[in-house]
Amino acid sequence: MSGATIPSAAADAPFGEARTYQLLIRVARPLTVTVGRFGTFDFPAGWYVYTGSAKRNLEARVRRHLSAHKTLRWHIDYLLAQPGVAVREVRRFAEPECALNQRQTGDILIPGFGASDCRAGCGSHLKRLPSRLSFRAYFGRDRGPRRFVAGCSARRGR
Repeated sequence: MSGATIPSAAADAPFGEARTYQLLIRVARPLTVTVGRFGTFDFPAGWYVYTGSAKRNLEARVRRHLSAHKTLRWHIDYLLAQPGVAVREVRRFAEPECALNQRQTGDILIPGFGASDCRAGCGSHLKRLPSRLSFRAYFGRDRGPRRFVAGCSARRGR
């Protein structure tokens, strides 16, 4: 099956009042993807984090992103539809989308990706994580995103 896949346990995680989500995405090999009218872009292999939100029914939005059978609507849909691309984890937050995204470290490879309606100057809602970091190392144990300095995590409150 082509397109994004995710372990079912991660898709069923509780979310409470969450309206914002982050998808950890693994791109297994370098890809060139045409993203609708937005353009054609190169995605190096590696780990990416996409930050999105849904004003209503966050779970339906996440399920839609994870579905292999959908109309390609959002920028992220075009990436997730590619063979060798997998969503490895989903995290849900109550924090506003742009505030969460701006705290997210990582490289912006495609300015404006997932940020067509962004008014906060995020640059992109898709960021590439440093290659040696895993999502669990980046997010820790349910603490939310942390910043990294020279490859080491800067723990908050400790």
